[in-house]
Amino acid sequence: MGTLTSLVDMSRSAMQADQMALDITSSNVSNQNTVGYTREVATWQSSDLVTINGNTYSTEGGVTAVSQRDRVLEQRVQTQTQTQAQSGALEAALEQVQNIFGLTSTSTSAVTTDIGSAMSSFFSSLSTLEGDPSDASIRQSVIAAAQTLVGAFNSASNQLAQVSSNLDQQAGSIVDQVNTLTATIASLNQQITSMSPNQDAGALEDQRQVAIAQLSQYVGLNQISTENNGITLTTSNGAVLVAGDQSYGMTTAQVSGVTHIFGGTNAEDVTSSLSGGSLGGVLQARDQELPVFVSTLDSLAYAVGTQVNQQNEQGIDGNGNSGQAIFTLPGSSGGAAGLIAVATTDPQAIAAAAMGEGSTGNGNATLLAGISTTSIVGGETASSYYASLLAQIGNATAGATTDNAAQQATLTQLTTQRDSLSGVSLDDEAANLTQYQRSYQAAAKVFSVADQIMASALNLGVETTVS
Repeated sequence: MGTLTSLVDMSRSAMQADQMALDITSSNVSNQNTVGYTREVATWQSSDLVTINGNTYSTEGGVTAVSQRDRVLEQRVQTQTQTQAQSGALEAALEQVQNIFGLTSTSTSAVTTDIGSAMSSFFSSLSTLEGDPSDASIRQSVIAAAQTLVGAFNSASNQLAQVSSNLDQQAGSIVDQVNTLTATIASLNQQITSMSPNQDAGALEDQRQVAIAQLSQYVGLNQISTENNGITLTTSNGAVLVAGDQSYGMTTAQVSGVTHIFGGTNAEDVTSSLSGGSLGGVLQARDQELPVFVSTLDSLAYAVGTQVNQQNEQGIDGNGNSGQAIFTLPGSSGGAAGLIAVATTDPQAIAAAAMGEGSTGNGNATLLAGISTTSIVGGETASSYYASLLAQIGNATAGATTDNAAQQATLTQLTTQRDSLSGVSLDDEAANLTQYQRSYQAAAKVFSVADQIMASALNLGVETTVS
């Protein structure tokens, strides 16, 4: 009877274990499309016999659900997500800059852009004036061309400022999203550490992993594992975001009209050292890329305006007076593209004549037109300098696009590797389901046979309807 009882217990334990394995498989299948779900596998543990003081006891065996995670691979995916998100944000910002200047992936010609066309038309009008300086309509066309050139400079400058302002607002919005996620992660940290190591916190770990993956899209992270399955998160420069069940939200403040970001336990200014995620890309575009383009454009506008003013002041205008400035400019090149303006609407203000020629001369008009072929900024002509700016913008945008495509390909590869381990395969689960069902049926058959034998023994072999 003792042997039969052991057989019944063994088959009962086997059925319970198989049922748990079936439940794990069922959970995997039902969560196949659940974002962040990590596949669980059934780990079988045998029951061992332990003898204490002459008494024999059986240790608890059965099935344990184990989540299929590779911590190293998970962190590689997170790191790559941060890199890809930064390159994507930078690409998006540079494409906006490229659109301002009318550039495309197939055309970077300076002549076809608004500023390039306006500069060409302005110097062409001066060449035309050289042929007939007394023609009032030609003089008027010079003023109109100057106004068009000023409008092109102003428009490009204002649009660049708007892109910078949008990036500034975007940075603040990202900080809000980061703070929401870090608070969530801290809360999950607390729940997970309170359950570990005695209880399975797999579902909570999945939720935390999803939150960290989302956070990686916004900001560069360093992740440190702590006791009881907890984690500490810092920014790429070491400012603490999450420590145990405590989150340290980042804040923003205006510094010289620009949004700066403060983080860590001491709320230090971390703006210049943040990298990774869309926040890193936004800050890179706002603080590194755009200022170069803005400065170059300002230098061009200031150089053109200054050279034309200086040359016009060397001549005699249509009224026989000494020439005056054609353009209004700031005291330095800073902000010149946005501030340049036409100083007069009087067509006679164009000093076409050189000194001693009289008001109908054209000597100074020749020199004014010659500015287009003179090196006036950065050792280059105005058109050449502008073409260099366009090439710089085009190359930066193309480089960002290429880099983002490469980073996305690497991220896809790493994600595929992770999913091959942690993702749910219906084919694998179908095979497991068949295996566990057959195992359950076999254990049930053993239980049935043992039950019949025990009933027969109790009835002393007499057939009875009572089992």
